Amino acid sequence: MKRKAFIFDLDGVIVDTAKFHYLAWKNLANSLGFEFTETQNELFKGVSRVRSLEILLELGNYTATAKEKENWLVQKNQEYLNHIKGMDRSEILPDVPRVLAFLQEQQQGIALGSASKNARPILERVDLLDAFEVIVDGNDVTAAKPDPEVFVKGAQGLNAAPSDCIVFEDSIAGIQAANKASMVSIGIGQKKVLHEAQYVFSDFTEISASFLQQLIDA
Repeated sequence: MKRKAFIFDLDGVIVDTAKFHYLAWKNLANSLGFEFTETQNELFKGVSRVRSLEILLELGNYTATAKEKENWLVQKNQEYLNHIKGMDRSEILPDVPRVLAFLQEQQQGIALGSASKNARPILERVDLLDAFEVIVDGNDVTAAKPDPEVFVKGAQGLNAAPSDCIVFEDSIAGIQAANKASMVSIGIGQKKVLHEAQYVFSDFTEISASFLQQLIDA
């Protein structure tokens, strides 16, 4: 049996915590006197918290001091953390447990490669922490996607060559990172957004056991 490395992003792939980020950013924008839409929120996918705040302030044409920015980053993160405290298994996206269980049965390497600094507590809340052999999150990396650092470290943790790695991502920056690392890239979301991925599925319900087996055997 071939052992490949399957590396999963977290937000938008395993769970949908993007909605909690959006609510926190929206509330901050509203408190500063401007609106922040779900369409604008797409600009934040795969982007660091600091850069997200800069984009938000640009959208609202708002100038702020370094101290104000620091306070808002803490405030936004605290609101987000309050949201994730209430998470449970119902927050897992459709068919993710089935795919993880299949890969475990086939004795494949499974890693998490996420920019989130809250990856471990989130996985604990939804009872998936034990599914991952290796976890690389925002605390372990210095470069944001599309830099491939997070996936390279995931591969190293599983002792896998890049050519034996398969990455599941919902952001274009994540797909570009996987491609830069010479890994198989699988987009979870819309084809028009994730067109640089080698494969795109709207969600895991479209990913069959036979397709996963093909990836293992390739």
